[in-house]
Amino acid sequence: MAAEKEYPTLPKPIYNVEGAGNETFSNAKLAGTIFAVPLLLTIFLGFPIYWYPLVLLLTALPTFALYNFFYSAICPPIRPQKGLPGKPIEDYIDIKDESLKVYSGRNKIPMEILFESYFDEKLDFKGDVQEILEQRHDFVAFRFSWGQVKFFLTQWIPETLWHSKKQDEDQVRDHYDRGDDFYAAFLGETMVYTSGIFHDINKVETLEEMQLHKLDLVCQKARLQPGDKHLDIGCGWGTLVAHAAKNYGSVSTGVTLGKNQTAFGNKRCEDYGVASKTNILCMDYRDIPKEKYDKITCLEMAEHVGVRNFQTFLLQVREMLQDDGLFFMQIVGLRR
Repeated sequence: MAAEKEYPTLPKPIYNVEGAGNETFSNAKLAGTIFAVPLLLTIFLGFPIYWYPLVLLLTALPTFALYNFFYSAICPPIRPQKGLPGKPIEDYIDIKDESLKVYSGRNKIPMEILFESYFDEKLDFKGDVQEILEQRHDFVAFRFSWGQVKFFLTQWIPETLWHSKKQDEDQVRDHYDRGDDFYAAFLGETMVYTSGIFHDINKVETLEEMQLHKLDLVCQKARLQPGDKHLDIGCGWGTLVAHAAKNYGSVSTGVTLGKNQTAFGNKRCEDYGVASKTNILCMDYRDIPKEKYDKITCLEMAEHVGVRNFQTFLLQVREMLQDDGLFFMQIVGLRR
């Protein structure tokens, strides 16, 4: 019996912290503010009360945005971070752009400005990035910035309200067709974008091992059996399709809007020796042929569906499932 492989112990966080979240944010207070502001304006400006619905319509969105903007600055953390060094921001980052010089000493930089400026090479970290970010609460402010407000108004709202096929196509292809080598640099051999799975938190596992754990977990949760007709919506580079067909004997189809992903996925299926049992299609999920499947999987592509279209999407999936079929869906970031 082979000896168990020894792994180094995972380093523990330097400063444990639990930031603000759903336990401190009140939907009731947000709703109350949205309805109270137009009422106060109607009274203060001397408008007749029947104008209230119109004022509500005009102020609801700005009130929503401003409430979140200001609340993010004062929202208390669930567990405040203790024992921070209390160092000036200059000890953590090297600011190269004059417009960012306003952040100095103990004047914390908003997180959105920190990472956007880092991407734009306007600042750099002084040392190991992970170690510095462990101490982020010492020099970073977790509040909404005007950049996020701009994103909310110019991108989030249009995408939430419309999510047209052309809009999704432009967004996906601009993002995912920028080069497979670009993604391979940080996704590794598996080319899987969604979260990996640790088997043991006390062991260090490679990215590839974690992603293979993830693929097996999905296949097992979906109860894939040999011969199952399987559909993976938003299949990315097709690794789940190839993995399911090779290791679980399914007849799998993947759907993606990315042209590069489609070519890569079909080639991966060939390399796995399952080209005869798989097919990667380049199309919008709304155009998937109306066939019946035993199992359907969908991992983290809800952002390309949108809240407005979500119920229609679920109904579409239901109509594509066999009566005793099974749907496995993983989503992230959707509030209750």
